[in-house]
Amino acid sequence: MDVQIFIPCFIDQLYPDTAFNMIKVLEKAGCKVQYNEEQTCCGQPAFNAGFREESKIVCKKFIDDFSGREFIVTPSASCAGFVKNYYHKLLAGASNINNIRAMQSRIFELSDFLVNIAKKVDFGASFPHKVTYHDSCAALRECQIKKEPRKLLEHVEGLELVEMNDVETCCGFGGTFAVKFEDISGAMADQKITHAMDTGADYIISTDVSCLMHLDGFANKQGKKIQTIHLADVLAQF
Repeated sequence: MDVQIFIPCFIDQLYPDTAFNMIKVLEKAGCKVQYNEEQTCCGQPAFNAGFREESKIVCKKFIDDFSGREFIVTPSASCAGFVKNYYHKLLAGASNINNIRAMQSRIFELSDFLVNIAKKVDFGASFPHKVTYHDSCAALRECQIKKEPRKLLEHVEGLELVEMNDVETCCGFGGTFAVKFEDISGAMADQKITHAMDTGADYIISTDVSCLMHLDGFANKQGKKIQTIHLADVLAQF
């Protein structure tokens, strides 16, 4: 099937290898991948910061950039959740509201798409490490993604998944929350890292690189010996 990919700001600027790995995985799932070079942001950062009118401008561009009928796949539950849950509210009354609704039904976070649309869970990946999985707030609460990443990880050769305590608790990132409430954000990251390390895991895996960036930065600052890796990067180890 044909899919369009949306590459979030964090991945585009800081973790481009994750984007390329998502393409590898999608192609192995039998998809023909399209990338619109005109794409920019989904509009979530401006929206979360309270700049609703500015966010609308970016959202309208996103709608134009992904105006086709193909599925839209992104390695970010945060971006997928924003488009799915807020575009019709933010742009209520727009003349193209039916097209907006249709687009919301076409966008999927990577693991959700692979398991529930492409119906493929085994990519022949190998990752011989003990890992623990972090449920991002967006994946869990806005996209209702829980079993999908774990189902994919079950089929990775050599991977041992150990669940941490309070796995559904926020990591403390929350975009500008980490800047505006640094002490609270740091305490939340410390708790998440502690629970992850208690499992004896070598890696923390998640669907959202923003969470992983936050946890990796805190772990490095505290000298904690645990690494982070995006789900797409694990699945591309074939």
